[in-house]
Amino acid sequence: MRRRTTGGGPARFAFAMLIIAVPLLLALLGPLFAGEPGPRAASFTIGGGHWAGTDFVGRDVWRQVLLGGRPVVLAALSATALAYAVALPLGLISALTRRGWLEELLMRPLDVLLAVPSLLVILLVSAVLTPGAGGLALLVALVNVPDAARTVRAAAAEAAASPAVEALRMQGETWWRMAVGYAGRSALRTLAADAGVRLTGVLYLVATAAFLGVGAEPDAADWAVMVDRNRTGMFIQPWAVALPALLIMALTMGCNLLFDAALTRRDPRPRPDRPPRPGPGPDHPPTDGTAPGPRRSEKSSP
Repeated sequence: MRRRTTGGGPARFAFAMLIIAVPLLLALLGPLFAGEPGPRAASFTIGGGHWAGTDFVGRDVWRQVLLGGRPVVLAALSATALAYAVALPLGLISALTRRGWLEELLMRPLDVLLAVPSLLVILLVSAVLTPGAGGLALLVALVNVPDAARTVRAAAAEAAASPAVEALRMQGETWWRMAVGYAGRSALRTLAADAGVRLTGVLYLVATAAFLGVGAEPDAADWAVMVDRNRTGMFIQPWAVALPALLIMALTMGCNLLFDAALTRRDPRPRPDRPPRPGPGPDHPPTDGTAPGPRRSEKSSP
């Protein structure tokens, strides 16, 4: 039986790494090379020692790019981790419990929150409170918990109803062994794919909230804030908007492609357009070029 790889293999993984490397390295290592702020120049100009031009208040755009990626990346990663830290136990408990009232108690309030648009929840909370970068990460994690918990429950429900879990119950195994050791491990591939898609959505949500002024100061060094504050001079000095926008787009697209490529592995099923290769046997000669030997009868002669 011939196996084939799906999804492009190493080439696709390398392409995803190439896309995500530039924005990720700028976000993580950029502040180390930003240096001290120089004197401000005129707004939306190119030249004068500023190869990427200046922003709306005359600051060097390239320095703001080096400083502005870390808040976006850290907020997105922490929000995704917090969302799964809450969603994993809720989803696993709902999938493994035999008490219907407990499942309803855990999942129905999440359905109510799921019906409200995520950005609307963030804007409503920010109208009452003034969240900083940490508060924005908490808000984004909160609006992602309902969908993540339903995904965890759906992924673990099939494994939770299998005979293996019943056997573990009869053996007196702990809930942790059944939930994490078996059901969670069976759903790991689905959850990893969901994490890649969810991280992309969280990046967009964090960038959109910062674009609207939630969780960031109006003149903060933030890629999303740069797009918002510099859009008035986009046709005069486009680099102040184009650079951070392209980096956000590359980061989100690269995360999605990277998770998709990392989950690609060899498919053990035979190709539908090619029958399995026959092996050597009594009705098929061997494929190594040797002649088939004589058949032995069922009853050997004395």
